[in-house]
Order: sequence, then C-alpha cells, then structure tokens
Amino acid sequence: MKKVGGHRNFGYGKQMDWAGRQALRDRYGNGHYGTVAGHAERWRRFVTWCRDECEIRDAQSVDTGIVEDYGRSLNKEVAAGMSPAYAQNLLSTVNVVLESMRCDQRIRVAPAAFVGQRSRTRTDPPAGLDRKIVRQCADQLRENGHKRVAALVEIARALGLRLKEASLLNARIALGQVKKHGAVNITAGTKGGRGHRVDRWVPVSGAAIGCLIRAAKAQGQGRNLIPTDLSWRQWNSKVHHVWAAVRDDYGLKKIHDLRAAYACDRYKELTGSVAPVIAGRRCADRISDRVARQTIAQELGHARIDVVAAYIGGSR
Repeated sequence: MKKVGGHRNFGYGKQMDWAGRQALRDRYGNGHYGTVAGHAERWRRFVTWCRDECEIRDAQSVDTGIVEDYGRSLNKEVAAGMSPAYAQNLLSTVNVVLESMRCDQRIRVAPAAFVGQRSRTRTDPPAGLDRKIVRQCADQLRENGHKRVAALVEIARALGLRLKEASLLNARIALGQVKKHGAVNITAGTKGGRGHRVDRWVPVSGAAIGCLIRAAKAQGQGRNLIPTDLSWRQWNSKVHHVWAAVRDDYGLKKIHDLRAAYACDRYKELTGSVAPVIAGRRCADRISDRVARQTIAQELGHARIDVVAAYIGGSR
C-alpha cells in the first residue's frame, strides 16, 4: 500500500494506529497475515500509551527517549506479573513499526535490556488440565447468568481455541461438521485471518460434542456467542471481567491457558506419553514427539512447530 501523503505519521495517514498497520503491510506485502496482525495489535498498545502518557498522536514525534520510557513502563508490568516474553514482543514491535515507517533504524532499543530475557518454552503445567474443574467453573458461570461466557470457556478448553475463535464459532454449524467429518474447521477469529485461507480441522471428542451442544443453546438464534448488542471489544472486555471474578476460586488462570491444557491432552493422545511440561522431560521418542508437535501446531493454528513448546514444554 502506498503512502497517502501529508505530513503526519511519515505520510501514512492521520491516525497513528492505522498508519502503523499500513507501514506493516508495506513492509511484508501480501501474505504474512499473522505477522502483520500480531504487530498491529501490539502497536495499538504503544499508540494508546503514547496518547495517554505523552499526549503523542504522531509517530514523527516519537524519539528514542519515548521508546525507552515505554520500555521502563513495561519493566514495571513485568515486575507485576507480565511475562518477559510478551513484554519483549511489545518492544520489538515498536522497533519494527518505526523502522517500517521511518525507513531507517535510528530509533531502536534492545528489548532484553529493559524487560529481561524471555523463554518461549513453558516450564509450568497449565491450569485447566482437569476437565472436571473447568466444567465446574463453567457451571458456576451459568448459575451467575453468564451462559455465553461459560460456553466460551468450555469450547476454549475442549478445542484449544483462542478467545476470539471460541467467541466467533457458530456452534450449530460446528455440530453439523462434527456429524459429517468428526472435526470442526476453525475459520472465524483466527490470527491474521488465516482461517479464511487455510483449513484448520480440529478433532472433536465426545466431551467436546457436549460443549458444542451447550454453546449452540447459549448462542440461540445468533451466529456465534457474541451478543448482538455488543461489539467485539465490548464482549472481550466483558469476558475478561466475568472470568476474573470466578477463575481464582477454581485455581484457573487466563483463558489462553486452556489452550495449553488442550495441547497437553492432545500430546498424550498422539504419543501415549504425558507432555514434557508435566513430566519435566520428554518421555516420548523423538520421532513421535515431532509428529505430535506438527499435528498440535496445525490444530492450534500456528504455522511453526517450535511455537508448540510454549504450550507443552521443550523436546529435550
């Protein structure tokens, strides 16, 4: 995409958020949808910080000092519980987008210098491994009047879906796919829109069918679990608020952790051995381990096999 002209945001437009996304599209061209979407989402966080903390609305006003201040603010969040890996990704995105907009590397920081070293390999077993506990939590949500959130939680655990994927899944259509194929094709809400271009079939077990039936009932005549009177952002905010109010009572964490629990289950189904993050080491033979990781990567919607280590642990 060509620059739109003007002086703001290096000619990419008046809105700093939108301009960053266009610069990313210029940088990566066609394809790389997940990469562009991931950077754009993290860039939006930086844009919000610039507006709220520095009253900056134009990327041309961002200098090295501003980015370093952002790094220091992220360091405080790491101390409060944010993962160093995510914090590093946030800073790396700022480097990438500014380089794309400016066409130089004059404003660049070393993420590790501000937020520490990161590890992409999970070392702690995910919360939600016990399906009974997840079901109990979902039942509590239903009792509290949050049947749609309850259905979302169950689907995320049963199919290993991201929050947005579970929210946008049409459970009625999914049940038809299960009857015909024994699996569900995840197309809506996928990272970078990959679902509209790449088939992603996720096998459905007996327990998962029950989750889909409850989800279909919860969505009613709607196309998915998002109420018609709420936007995606409003629904996303509501889900996090409702989930945070009950999860601690059941020893659960982020909804995204349920994806890791699904991955650990699938690893055992595929290899006959518990996931490395649970056993503390790889118990399956190397070939079985690699084949399982390839399968899990596809089912989770990842293009790279190495990402699976963040869900089930390393392969050593």
